[in-house]
This record gives sequence, structure tokens and C-alpha cells, in this order.
Amino acid sequence: MGRTTISDIARAAGVSTATVDRALNGRPGVSPANRQRVLTAARDLGYLPSEGMVLLPSRPAHLEFLIPFGHNAFMHDVIDALTDFSASLPLVESCRIVPMNGVGPEAVLPALEQISLRTEGIGVIATDHPRNRAALTALCDAGVRVVTLASDIPGTPRSAYVGVDNRVAGRTAAQIMGMTCGHRGGEVAIFLGSHAFHGHRERETGFREVMNSHYPGLTLLPSIETDEDSALSRKRMAELIQRRERLTGVYCIGAGRKGIVEALDQSGGGPRPFTVLHDLTESSAVWLRENRIDAVVDQNARMVGEQAIIRLLGSIAAATRMLPETHIEPRIILRENVPTGRAPA
Repeated sequence: MGRTTISDIARAAGVSTATVDRALNGRPGVSPANRQRVLTAARDLGYLPSEGMVLLPSRPAHLEFLIPFGHNAFMHDVIDALTDFSASLPLVESCRIVPMNGVGPEAVLPALEQISLRTEGIGVIATDHPRNRAALTALCDAGVRVVTLASDIPGTPRSAYVGVDNRVAGRTAAQIMGMTCGHRGGEVAIFLGSHAFHGHRERETGFREVMNSHYPGLTLLPSIETDEDSALSRKRMAELIQRRERLTGVYCIGAGRKGIVEALDQSGGGPRPFTVLHDLTESSAVWLRENRIDAVVDQNARMVGEQAIIRLLGSIAAATRMLPETHIEPRIILRENVPTGRAPA
């Protein structure tokens, strides 16, 4: 019998060859059911994608994901995506979520010590800290495949980063802000969780690049770090509203968004500052529909979860641990295009 082809898999799965190609490469546009059909057919036919595609391991893999819990709705949506997608894949033997109370080394290092000896790949959301980098490098050197999610940790031999290009996401937020507010001038507040997050630094850099280059009539205020604490972000937002009569815009890079929205709700009379957030969750979808915020730059938590699993499987099967870099395209969500029903992760 000759080598199995994509056409063979398509016939066995009852889908088109284009669907097979998208599923095996981990691209969007494939339903979970069809993705499962394709991967099941590929496994049963003994097929491994050819050079240039994402390889799949020849046996089911054990995966773990180190995810910070807390009040960040995006993290919970990523967990749901990881859990749902892994359950649909025959090539995932187990997918364990390791909760962390934080993202610094004090949380990451104990979590890494809990990893099972049978685990072949892990995904992690953590800060770009020297101790985190050293721990992940040691893990990679021991043969475990690693992907970073949502915020990268450069300088480590991780197999892949899964998420948007955060500098592009920040530049996108700046263009939305500038196109809307640039003509009237004023001040723009910037909130972020922590500069220790590589992704937050990149978003702020991209935002400032575009604002300073193209919208000089808008004055950017010093950034405010909230440690993703809604109580702190509410307090700092309320202080800004009282002190800054020319506050035109608000850009929130990370979590702590609930506090910002609550402070804006309670600000009383006068026009509300134009407000741009990141990540479409159930809460931010409601805020958009109720005209309490204006735009969301979304990195699609469900796609982050699905791509993290696909990239880990690919790195386990690959001859080298480093995979070609790809990014998830950020989505611009406004009140008029908020998905109906439950906000997609």
C-alpha cells in the first residue's frame, strides 16, 4: 500500500481536502467535530504530515498547562478552551491544568516542581523574569517541550509562543484611539497589569509608537501598573477622573478592567472617555453592548488554547524543538459586531 495522502484522510473523515489541510496545520476555520474526524482518520491511517506542516506524534501525549487563576476572565476562557479541545483529540492522552496563584517565580517554580515525569509538553503563562527563564530553559534542556501562551518569555528555548503579536495589538489599539479622538486632543490614560509581562510591555510600546508618530495632539499620561487588581484600578481611575479635566481616552492593556469600568460608570456627568480594552470575555461583551466601553482588541482565548495544544503536539513530534513562528491575528470587536450568545473565548 502506498503512502497515505491528504485525499485519503479527507475520504475517511468525510470532509474536504482543504479542511484536512487546515486541521493538520492548526489553522482556524475548522469546527471541533471536523478537527476530531480529521485527526482520528490521520491516526488510523498512520499518517504524519509532510515537511512544512505541523507534525503529529505517533502516540498520544501527556500535556500540562500552568495557568494563573484568580479573577482574570481571559485565563478562565483559555482553561475552558484547553480542556474542551484536548478532550476532543485522540492524540492527547491527558491534559492537566496546574493552577498558579500568580505569574512570578514564587508561583511558577513550585508549579514546575509538580509536573509529572510522564509529561512530554507544557504550556505556561508567566512573567519574563530571570528565574522563570532559567527554570524553563532547564526544563527544555531535559527534553520537555514548552510553549508560552499570551505573553512570551524571550531568551528561552521554548518551542513556540502562542498568541497575538502584542506590539501589533498595541498599535491596533492606538489606531482605534487616534482615529476616534485624535481630532479633539486631550489626555489618554494607560493601564497595564505589570511591566514584568513581556506582552504588556510590547502592547504599551506599540501603542506609544503609533500615538506619538501619528496623533501628537493626544497627550499620553504615565502608565499605571495595577497588578491586575480591579480594586486598585478602580481607585486609580477614579483619581484620574477627578484630577484630569482633559481626559479623552483610556487604554487598558491587561486585566483589572472591571475596576476601570466601574469607576467610569460612577463618574457622573460629562462625556465618558473613549475606552479600549483587550480580550473579549462575557463581561467585556456586555460592556460593549451597554455602551460602557467602545472597542476590544481580542486575541481569541479559544484559539490560543487550541493552538497551544497543536503546537505542543507538533513540537513533541518534530526532530527539533523550535517551531516556525506564527501569530494569531488580533480581532477588533465593536458594539455592532459582538458575537451573539456567549462571548467566544
